[in-house]
Amino acid sequence: MKALPNIISFFRICLVPVFVIVFFNDYSEFRIFTVLVFAIAGFSDVLDGIIARKFQAQSKLGKILDPLADKLMTFTAIVCLTIARPILFWAVCVFFVKEALMGIGGLVLHKKGHKELPASNVIGKASTVTFFVILALLMIFRNLSDTTAVLMIAPAIALALVALASYIVSYVKAIKTEKQESGED
Repeated sequence: MKALPNIISFFRICLVPVFVIVFFNDYSEFRIFTVLVFAIAGFSDVLDGIIARKFQAQSKLGKILDPLADKLMTFTAIVCLTIARPILFWAVCVFFVKEALMGIGGLVLHKKGHKELPASNVIGKASTVTFFVILALLMIFRNLSDTTAVLMIAPAIALALVALASYIVSYVKAIKTEKQESGED
């Protein structure tokens, strides 16, 4: 049971290329198959989290695989939507910059000897859920105007930036706490 959350996270990573193939070959009226693959990824994300917590099956590998699977699927979905609707290119840029900055922050903490990175918080989780819902809606309602699409994704981008700010604060606090515990100033 301890490995099940990691297996589910790995499954989600494997869904990324499936999503791309289905996205560009789903000609059903509401892109039913595309949204179905995306929904399976989202549901399995929730499921692996529940299993990991309920059975205390969290692992170092899981702490890498789970967010990696989330980011890969979200980034892939945004890129696919941007290919289909180029006006969303700015959303890809913001998402990429946010994730790059968070990755750099994690590397800095790791280099400074932190064994644990700050855990995801409610803002980060809300950002992920908001992105998921809005991306699914943009996949379902592909005939929306560009203005409507931009207005729909703007709150998700804003929430992602708020999540980034909250993680930066967590990273800075972690560094300060380490300095205080080690007696540095």
